[in-house]
This record gives sequence, C-alpha cells and structure tokens, in this order.
Amino acid sequence: MSELPDILASGGRVRLFPVLADTSKEGRTLSIFLACFCAVRELGQSLLASVGKKAGSRARIEAYSEVVLKNSNGENLRPDGLITVTSGKTRWSALIEAKVGNSDIDDSQVEAYARQAKAAGIDAVITISNQFVATPLHPVVSLPKTISKRVGVYHWSWMYILTVGTLLSSSEDVVDGDQRYMLREFLRFFRHPSSGVSRFDRMNTEWKQVVANVKAGAVLAKSSDEVENTIASWHQEVRDLCLVLSRKIGREVAIGLSRAHASDPLKRLKDDCESLAKTNSLTCRLDVPNAAAPLWVGADLRAQSICVSMKLQAPADIKTTRGRLNWLLRQLSKTEQTNIYVRAYWPRRSQPTQGSLTELRDNPSCVAPDNKAGMVPQSFEVLLVRDLGGKFAGSRVFIDALEAVVPEFYEQVGQRLKAWQPSAPKITKKPTDETESSEARAVDMIASTVADVAE
Repeated sequence: MSELPDILASGGRVRLFPVLADTSKEGRTLSIFLACFCAVRELGQSLLASVGKKAGSRARIEAYSEVVLKNSNGENLRPDGLITVTSGKTRWSALIEAKVGNSDIDDSQVEAYARQAKAAGIDAVITISNQFVATPLHPVVSLPKTISKRVGVYHWSWMYILTVGTLLSSSEDVVDGDQRYMLREFLRFFRHPSSGVSRFDRMNTEWKQVVANVKAGAVLAKSSDEVENTIASWHQEVRDLCLVLSRKIGREVAIGLSRAHASDPLKRLKDDCESLAKTNSLTCRLDVPNAAAPLWVGADLRAQSICVSMKLQAPADIKTTRGRLNWLLRQLSKTEQTNIYVRAYWPRRSQPTQGSLTELRDNPSCVAPDNKAGMVPQSFEVLLVRDLGGKFAGSRVFIDALEAVVPEFYEQVGQRLKAWQPSAPKITKKPTDETESSEARAVDMIASTVADVAE
C-alpha cells in the first residue's frame, strides 16, 4: 500500500467499513462509496469516463478521506475526499465534496476548493449530492470562468452513481466474483434510506401556484423566480427520469440535448424558461439505445395532463393508407392499454388526424382525411395521454405520475416499435439499353484485342 500522495499534508485511506459517529451519515456513505469505487474496477472506470478521464487496466485508482492539502496556506479547508488515478508516471487527481439527504452543494465552498486545487496542481473538483444535472460534465454550482478554465468541475448525483452500479451489475460486466459481490452489497446499502441517497421526489414550492396561474389565464414572466425554479426542478426530474428508465431496461438512457444546451446549461435554463412562458408546457426528449425513435415527454400546465410519444416515418414502399396503418398496428398487436392514440401526418398542408388504438384496430382507415382520395400518411405519432386533473398541481403527485407513465409507455409501445427501413436494391433481371450497349462495347474490345494478338 502506497503512502499519502505528495500533495496531501494529512488524510487517510477510505474504508469499506468506516468507524464513525452515528451522526456522520455523510462521511459513512462517502467512505463506503469511494472504497467500492477503488475496489470494483469497472465502477471506478465507468464513473471516471463520465468526466472524461480514461483509466486503463494498469491504472491505479486510490481514494482518501478528510484530506488537507500541503499548500493550504493556513486556510481551514478540509475537502471530503481525494481521488487519484496513477498510470506510469502520470497522475490525475480530483477533490471530492459530498452531501447527503436534503443538503445542497455550497457554491462558495466549491469555489474555495477549486482555487485550492488550481494552486496544488489538482485536475478537478467532483461534487456529489442528491441534486441532479443533465450530465456529469455540468457542474451543479456556478463558478468564475477564470477558475473553471483551469480546473474541471463535475457533478455526480448519488442516483447517477446508483444507476451506473445497477447497469454494471445487471450486465455482468464485472468479471471478478468478489467484486461482483461487493458491488451487489454496495447497491443494497445505497438503496436503503439510512444511506442518505434519495431520488428527486417533488417539484419546487412554487409549482402549485404556477399551475394555478396558468389555469387562470395569467401570463408567466420568463425571468421570474417561480418560472426559473420550475424549470430547474423540471431539469432535475428529467435527469431522474432517465435514471429510472435506465435501471428498468438495463441500458443507459440519455437526455436529448442540442449542442448549445449540452455545452451551456445556463442557456438551456434560459431557453426553457422562455418556452414555458410562451407555451405553458414542459417538454424533454429521452434517447433510448436502439429505440425506433426518441421518446418525447410533455406536461401541459393548462390541460393538466402528461403526454409521452414517439414519432415514426411511414413505410414508403406501401402505397395505401390502410397498408401503412396496418404496418404500425401489427407492431402494437400486444399492446393492452386502451388510452393509446395514433396521430397520422399527411402531405402538404393537410392537418394531422388522430384516433385511438382501439378505433384503428376496428377500422384502420378511420383517420383518413375527407375528400383526399389517394393521399397516404407520411408519418405516425403514437401517444399516451394521462389527464391528472386537479392532482396535476401536487408537487409529489406530478413526479410520481411522470415516473409511472414514462416506463408504462415504453413497455407498452416503445419497446415494440421498429423504424421502417427501405429494402435493399435488387439486381434487375432484364438489362437496360445502356447496360446492353456497355456489354456490347466490352465484347467488341475483347474481340479486337484477340484479333491484334493473332496478327
């Protein structure tokens, strides 16, 4: 076992079974996590990869708790932990700041740690809490650019860590038997309330009033605190929704973000605040690996309903409306839900038409527009709409409904759908005139060459 890194004045190796006071829930949870982070190589590698650090098979991953840096300059700063990744003569390191329960990461504390890391040559600061961000690359705090340019600041939510561990466990990527056992026990501990790990379970305190204002016809101000807090809560719930679905399907589900929003979370917040004020609705896109199309999730504050949908291109090689609809209905033949709807989109300026899955099974042509003979749909959108009525304004009820409806839609619809693909081109049996003339020229050239050789 190596000594303390040269950047530390004091600290100790993290322990799988830490001996701490009963009140030190935060220290216990972090120590157990970091011990498993080091011991279960695949867990450490996966989490490090999420912040852009590759740890190869020969890299040594170590972690320390209650650390004091040598260059602290008398400052009373004691980060919760330090991670080091050593590969040959190269070392990458990150300070850890962690919170459990309802405690949030403090901006000024992280800024102080980032300045300290910069001075000590430490590469990053990683925060861990029950707060959610779109990706680990988005910090949960706002720091001056002069600091963030020199030190990477990243964030793992505890539920993200739990999800990464769950995916590793379910996929059997962890080869070593002892490490698999440790990972299972780690996940068991994390799922217990005593660990201080929790999901996002309620919207912001202003949610009920925002919904009431929209229902009453009021105009929302995009720069108001209640709108910004609502969008901030929505962003946290979207991330939690991804993690919930990831654990259910055993594959990582990602939030569909534009390039601008992926690189700038503040722009995403501003744009979504403007969208809420303009449309009175919340929307997001979830990208499921190998799914036929992205999942779109929407919450309409005026209608007080939740909608989940997927949109597919209609098969171009089928020429009739009934045929195209039957192509879709065959895929949904085992769908049991009765509140599934299909919306057909038509060419030119024709308005979309819609029917329930039950209606379409009885009469696939019932969504065909009147007086549009010969027109066929270009695409289909399959929707599940859940009307919550007055319960929509409940900060907990709304979250519970979302986290029930989205997996329900994916199970009944999303996992059954397959995107249409054009058939591969076939060799024509009868050559075209151009092919015939090319073949004739080739025969003439061969004959001419043979004649020249004979002479």
